[in-house]
Amino acid sequence: MKKLLLVLLMGFSILAIYAQHEQSNQEEQTNTDVYFGKQEVKLNALFLIAGAIDVGYEYILKEESSLGIHAMVAYDDSIRDNIQYFISPYYRYYFGEKYAAGFFLEGFGMLNSSERDLDLLFDDGEENYVTDFALGIGLGGKWITKSGFIGEIYVGYGRNLFKADESEYDLIGKGGISIGYRF
Repeated sequence: MKKLLLVLLMGFSILAIYAQHEQSNQEEQTNTDVYFGKQEVKLNALFLIAGAIDVGYEYILKEESSLGIHAMVAYDDSIRDNIQYFISPYYRYYFGEKYAAGFFLEGFGMLNSSERDLDLLFDDGEENYVTDFALGIGLGGKWITKSGFIGEIYVGYGRNLFKADESEYDLIGKGGISIGYRF
């Protein structure tokens, strides 16, 4: 009788452990399914307030990496006096525990049109802007809700490569506070 009771007790214990394991696997799947969208669209709210439109698209390659692009066009004269536009493709590597979220490092390229370094005494009639290409690095953080909404803060700096001597800026920066959606 003791052996039968012991066998039944062990059988129920194994069933309870198995059921608990299955339940935790199902909970994990439902908690992480939300984060498995592969595409994101974003709007830089900080630039919008400052006088420029900066939109972005990001495609998630794996759980910890993605490719994306930002495009910015200035509509306010105070911003346009420094930079007219930029187009910036990037690669990000994420260090967070959520799917493509948390702290990240980024490498980027940036085609930009910035203010020309003008000598006011000898104005030769050239355009006021010079177009150049920069390479740079950045860092930031991304947060995502269960419904797919995104908040992101980032900053990055690069160096213009080809016409830095003609431009007022040999270092070029990008940054922002973006909101968006992952789908």
